[in-house]
Amino acid sequence: MSIRSAILLQIQQVAQEQNNKLSPLTDEMPLLESGLDSLAIAILVARLEETLGFDPFTLSDDVYYPVTLGDFIKFYEDAAKSRKVAS
Repeated sequence: MSIRSAILLQIQQVAQEQNNKLSPLTDEMPLLESGLDSLAIAILVARLEETLGFDPFTLSDDVYYPVTLGDFIKFYEDAAKSRKVAS
């Protein structure tokens, strides 16, 4: 499963569990307008760490907060690539 697919699946699962209504999931959609609240986003990040085996927020030396869904996905994809290079 690709990182993009894993993220989208987890977003849908977390939203359903938290009874949050999602906006259409597009790369341009601002995360703050996704329908996920801060608790749901925290759960999402924790679930992605379990699923993918890493948390790019703790791996990065820079403070970075993705603004759009596309930024969020790219952040995870870039962190995965960096991990492979470092291995």
